[in-house]
Amino acid sequence: MKKMAVVTATRAEYGLLSPVITALRKYEDPGFRVDLIVTGTHLSEAYGKTITEIEASGQSIDHIVEIPVASETPVDTSIDQAETLVKFSELFYKEKYDAVLILGDRYEMLAIAIAAGNIRIPVFHMCGGDTTEGAADEWIRHSITKIAYLHFVSSADSRRRVIQLGEDPQRVFDTGSTSIDNLLSLEEVSREKALDSIGLEDCDYALCTWQPVTMGSREPEADVEQLLNAVKAFGNICFIVTKANSDHGGARINELLAQAEKEIPNLHLFSSLGMKRYLGLMKHCAFVIGNSSSGIIEAPSCHVPTVDIGERQRGRLCADSVIHCETDERDIVRAINEALSGEHIGKCKNAVNPYGEGKAAPRIAEICHRILTEETIDLRKTFYDIDS
Repeated sequence: MKKMAVVTATRAEYGLLSPVITALRKYEDPGFRVDLIVTGTHLSEAYGKTITEIEASGQSIDHIVEIPVASETPVDTSIDQAETLVKFSELFYKEKYDAVLILGDRYEMLAIAIAAGNIRIPVFHMCGGDTTEGAADEWIRHSITKIAYLHFVSSADSRRRVIQLGEDPQRVFDTGSTSIDNLLSLEEVSREKALDSIGLEDCDYALCTWQPVTMGSREPEADVEQLLNAVKAFGNICFIVTKANSDHGGARINELLAQAEKEIPNLHLFSSLGMKRYLGLMKHCAFVIGNSSSGIIEAPSCHVPTVDIGERQRGRLCADSVIHCETDERDIVRAINEALSGEHIGKCKNAVNPYGEGKAAPRIAEICHRILTEETIDLRKTFYDIDS
């Protein structure tokens, strides 16, 4: 029997993995099994304990792995990684998986990829080849690429970068992003019902997420203050804000946002909205604002504007609906006004999302199943040289 593991550690990552898990489990039979391993901030009260959302979605969980999620200092991150490496090495050695599917670029995923690599378990990697110059995610993502055996990328540009890193083109698949799968499969929800699900009455609103800029030199206080000043300048718009992740600086950002919620009437803070509520709200929002990849990848398919602040997502492939601005209040206000303009709203209606057409999950599942059940995997990789 071939046995495959899928690992999830955060709410955003699970949203992208969820349709793939569902598609993979359709292949389960006596000769093929898929285990779901839940870890990281899914188990933390401070980050919304989002394991409850996984349970509510109906996905069966096979293993729960407690790891630390402290983020006060860079040393905390290293300590988190060290314990993650030990615990997942023990689990992988015991379970003897034939492959491990992971997504993205977070520090705990690098430790999990190393654990699999040390035990000679092939790593199947989603979302390699993207670039985010303002975050440590950049080097973590490319490091995982070099550990991974199979690559499922979200665009032609990302595929080119993975090959440029020396990976065999025959194992690099441009499937598009599963974010689009999620949007297309989402049940239509009215604006009023979407707002009622989070306890708000009908209003004009924006979705906001502010994540740590882990490669930046500034402390989070300065940038959060500028963002909050911009929020105050648009008192007629409700800002629905989701908390930051557990990267270094995330805990401090969440402290600042929690204090701001007490002082700014049009700011509403949530630990987690869950994928379905978040995407349901996105479809009716005035704009998406912050520095999260959701404004780059999902929002264009909803034909709503995105105000992308600062350098965290710099380098990502973007649709015409995305407006970039600096982290100072004046430029954020300028960008919001542009997002609300009739000209830009018209541009959003015709925006083409470069991250696929919503068929990523079944293709990823089919390739994983076929390679595990029909092909022989040789982990001795030859560096693929691009012809000069």
